[in-house]
Amino acid sequence: MRSLGIALLGYGGIGRVHALGYRAIPFHYGLPADAVRLVGVATRHPQTAERAAAEIGCPVWTTDYRQLLARDDVDAIDCCLPNDQHEEVVVAAAAAGKHIYCEKPLAAGVDAARRMVAAVQEAGVLTQMTFNYRFFPALLQAKQLVDQGFLGRVFSFYGRYYRSSYTDPQKPLTWRLRKDASGGGALFDLGSHVLDLVYWLLGDFAAVNATLETLVKERPLAPGSAEMGQVDVDDLALLQLRMAGGSLGTVESTRFATGAVNDLLLEVYGERGSLRFSLGDPAWLEVYDAGDTTLRGFRKVETVQRYAGQKAPDWTAMPGFVRTHTECQYQFLRAIWDDQAASPSLADGLAVQEVMDAACRSAATGKWVAIDAPDVNPETSP
Repeated sequence: MRSLGIALLGYGGIGRVHALGYRAIPFHYGLPADAVRLVGVATRHPQTAERAAAEIGCPVWTTDYRQLLARDDVDAIDCCLPNDQHEEVVVAAAAAGKHIYCEKPLAAGVDAARRMVAAVQEAGVLTQMTFNYRFFPALLQAKQLVDQGFLGRVFSFYGRYYRSSYTDPQKPLTWRLRKDASGGGALFDLGSHVLDLVYWLLGDFAAVNATLETLVKERPLAPGSAEMGQVDVDDLALLQLRMAGGSLGTVESTRFATGAVNDLLLEVYGERGSLRFSLGDPAWLEVYDAGDTTLRGFRKVETVQRYAGQKAPDWTAMPGFVRTHTECQYQFLRAIWDDQAASPSLADGLAVQEVMDAACRSAATGKWVAIDAPDVNPETSP
């Protein structure tokens, strides 16, 4: 197993989580301490870049990410930048022959996402998206059951991701609330996670009918400022979806769910059984087996922290948010070591981007929209 060098591009809150994950991987899997090396970090300002390098303990910091791409000791980049900056760095990294780990959503728009996927495919580098919720053991168990046909024909599904992070109208305007930088609001930030889980479990999307609402239309430009700026992204997203396999479902996302801290829920209902997962109780998967006539009702199946090959912590420990990030990162590194395709890939990120783009077009027209296709009449939606 060769040592892999990582360059971290961006070091906000999620950058710290990724750095923590890379540091933890050797302890989780009993690997040599230098199996994963954080070579350098790039941020926009020299002060933040130098501070980040000191915090991470890496030898190189810069305000120009290209300096990290030029280094022979960098095998892969980890993109933790705002959404509108993903395309530039991913295309440049692919051209430099670096493997790519990218935060969600893939881009601020679908055209940029398509160009990114084309670039990495042409370069032949390995890529992975940060869709970390796939890596809760309960959801890994759900995927296994779906693939085994436990549900049979899937009738319907429901997913939601609720937070209350923007309920205060005095919270200042940031890049996440500007369409030019983020591409979208709650839909892109939170809904992308739920859409990825639905896509992963149930396959391709066929059509969407969406309502997107901005609840607070202006915010202070800075803390305590009287000068206001326009919010042009959604605070609340309500999506009706039809899958290519025929099932129907609803996905909701909002950052205005007063009292909700981090509330992700996913339910899937089929002819032979059903599955439920709640981020509030992540050590368990709720399972209903329609064929079991003796013990009827949903059962809580113990999944806790069962990761193949994990040496620490003990499998009985409760799973957590940071551990799912670490596992997502580990699977990316594992793919590089084994020279195998990584998953979820940037192509998977594009699939989510396309349904979000269609949702935005649907909200603008009030019609059902076929995924990556012209609008269709809501009276005769596919």
